[in-house]
Amino acid sequence: MGETARKYDVFQAISDPTRREVLRLLSKKELPISEITSHFSMSRTAVAKHLHILSEAKLVSGKKVGREKRYRLQPESFSELHEWLGYFDQFWNNKLSMLKHIAENGSDKDLKLVDSPDSSEKS
Repeated sequence: MGETARKYDVFQAISDPTRREVLRLLSKKELPISEITSHFSMSRTAVAKHLHILSEAKLVSGKKVGREKRYRLQPESFSELHEWLGYFDQFWNNKLSMLKHIAENGSDKDLKLVDSPDSSEKS
Protein backbone atom coordinates (compact mmCIF):
# COMPACT_ATOMS: atom_id res chain seq x y z
CA MET A 1 0.00 0.00 0.00
CA GLY A 2 2.36 2.67 -1.29
CA GLU A 3 -0.26 5.39 -1.54
CA THR A 4 -1.75 6.86 1.63
CA ALA A 5 -5.49 6.38 2.04
CA ARG A 6 -7.65 9.34 1.19
CA LYS A 7 -10.04 10.66 3.81
CA TYR A 8 -12.49 11.85 1.16
CA ASP A 9 -13.26 10.33 -2.20
CA VAL A 10 -14.36 12.18 -5.31
CA PHE A 11 -18.04 11.48 -4.68
CA GLN A 12 -17.96 12.77 -1.10
CA ALA A 13 -16.09 15.85 -2.25
CA ILE A 14 -18.60 16.80 -4.94
CA SER A 15 -21.63 16.06 -2.77
CA ASP A 16 -21.63 19.59 -1.35
CA PRO A 17 -22.96 22.47 -3.51
CA THR A 18 -20.34 24.88 -2.17
CA ARG A 19 -17.52 22.56 -3.21
CA ARG A 20 -19.08 22.12 -6.64
CA GLU A 21 -19.13 25.90 -7.01
CA VAL A 22 -15.47 26.10 -5.92
CA LEU A 23 -14.66 23.57 -8.64
CA ARG A 24 -16.51 25.72 -11.20
CA LEU A 25 -14.52 28.77 -10.14
CA LEU A 26 -11.23 26.89 -10.36
CA SER A 27 -12.12 25.46 -13.76
CA LYS A 28 -11.58 28.93 -15.21
CA LYS A 29 -8.24 29.75 -13.58
CA GLU A 30 -5.97 29.32 -10.58
CA LEU A 31 -7.20 31.42 -7.65
CA PRO A 32 -5.98 32.47 -4.21
CA ILE A 33 -8.18 31.58 -1.25
CA SER A 34 -9.08 35.25 -0.75
CA GLU A 35 -10.63 35.45 -4.21
CA ILE A 36 -12.45 32.13 -3.77
CA THR A 37 -13.83 33.34 -0.42
CA SER A 38 -15.17 36.53 -2.03
CA HIS A 39 -17.71 34.45 -3.97
CA PHE A 40 -19.34 33.03 -0.82
CA SER A 41 -21.11 34.37 2.25
CA MET A 42 -18.97 32.34 4.64
CA SER A 43 -15.71 32.78 6.47
CA ARG A 44 -12.29 32.15 5.01
CA THR A 45 -11.94 29.29 7.51
CA ALA A 46 -15.08 27.63 6.16
CA VAL A 47 -13.81 27.97 2.58
CA ALA A 48 -10.45 26.55 3.68
CA LYS A 49 -12.24 23.48 5.07
CA HIS A 50 -13.99 22.95 1.73
CA LEU A 51 -10.66 23.33 -0.07
CA HIS A 52 -9.11 20.81 2.31
CA ILE A 53 -11.77 18.23 1.42
CA LEU A 54 -11.29 18.91 -2.30
CA SER A 55 -7.53 18.55 -1.83
CA GLU A 56 -7.94 15.27 0.07
CA ALA A 57 -9.97 13.96 -2.88
CA LYS A 58 -7.20 15.21 -5.17
CA LEU A 59 -9.61 17.39 -7.15
CA VAL A 60 -7.63 20.57 -6.40
CA SER A 61 -4.10 21.34 -5.39
CA GLY A 62 -2.67 24.33 -3.60
CA LYS A 63 0.74 25.93 -3.78
CA LYS A 64 2.28 28.73 -1.81
CA VAL A 65 3.05 31.81 -3.92
CA GLY A 66 4.55 34.52 -1.78
CA ARG A 67 2.25 35.12 1.16
CA GLU A 68 -0.82 33.49 -0.35
CA LYS A 69 -1.85 29.99 -1.28
CA ARG A 70 -3.19 29.55 -4.79
CA TYR A 71 -5.49 26.69 -5.75
CA ARG A 72 -5.93 25.01 -9.10
CA LEU A 73 -8.12 22.28 -10.49
CA GLN A 74 -6.63 18.79 -10.98
CA PRO A 75 -8.68 17.70 -14.02
CA GLU A 76 -7.05 14.26 -14.27
CA SER A 77 -8.68 13.37 -10.94
CA PHE A 78 -12.12 13.61 -12.51
CA SER A 79 -11.55 10.40 -14.48
CA GLU A 80 -13.09 8.22 -11.72
CA LEU A 81 -16.23 10.36 -11.79
CA HIS A 82 -16.33 10.41 -15.58
CA GLU A 83 -16.05 6.62 -15.80
CA TRP A 84 -18.80 6.07 -13.26
CA LEU A 85 -21.17 8.53 -14.93
CA GLY A 86 -20.32 7.10 -18.35
CA TYR A 87 -22.15 3.91 -17.45
CA PHE A 88 -25.41 5.87 -17.34
CA ASP A 89 -24.97 7.31 -20.84
CA GLN A 90 -26.77 4.24 -22.21
CA PHE A 91 -29.97 5.35 -20.46
CA TRP A 92 -29.75 8.89 -21.83
CA ASN A 93 -28.95 7.62 -25.32
CA ASN A 94 -31.98 5.32 -25.27
CA LYS A 95 -34.28 8.14 -24.16
CA LEU A 96 -32.87 10.52 -26.78
CA SER A 97 -33.31 7.90 -29.51
CA MET A 98 -36.94 7.45 -28.47
CA LEU A 99 -37.51 11.21 -28.46
CA LYS A 100 -35.94 11.55 -31.91
CA HIS A 101 -38.17 8.75 -33.25
CA ILE A 102 -41.31 10.33 -31.79
CA ALA A 103 -40.36 13.76 -33.12
CA GLU A 104 -39.68 12.41 -36.62
CA ASN A 105 -42.63 10.00 -36.83
CA GLY A 106 -45.20 11.62 -34.58
CA SER A 107 -45.89 8.36 -32.75
CA ASP A 108 -44.24 5.86 -30.47
CA LYS A 109 -46.54 2.89 -31.30
CA ASP A 110 -43.96 1.10 -33.48
CA LEU A 111 -41.01 2.01 -31.28
CA LYS A 112 -39.10 -0.90 -29.78
CA LEU A 113 -37.90 -0.11 -26.29
CA VAL A 114 -34.40 -1.18 -25.40
CA ASP A 115 -34.16 -2.61 -21.89
CA SER A 116 -31.42 -1.62 -19.51
CA PRO A 117 -28.78 -4.28 -18.81
CA ASP A 118 -30.21 -4.96 -15.35
CA SER A 119 -33.89 -5.19 -16.36
CA SER A 120 -33.67 -8.88 -17.26
CA GLU A 121 -32.86 -9.70 -13.64
CA LYS A 122 -36.22 -8.35 -12.48
CA SER A 123 -38.26 -11.01 -14.31
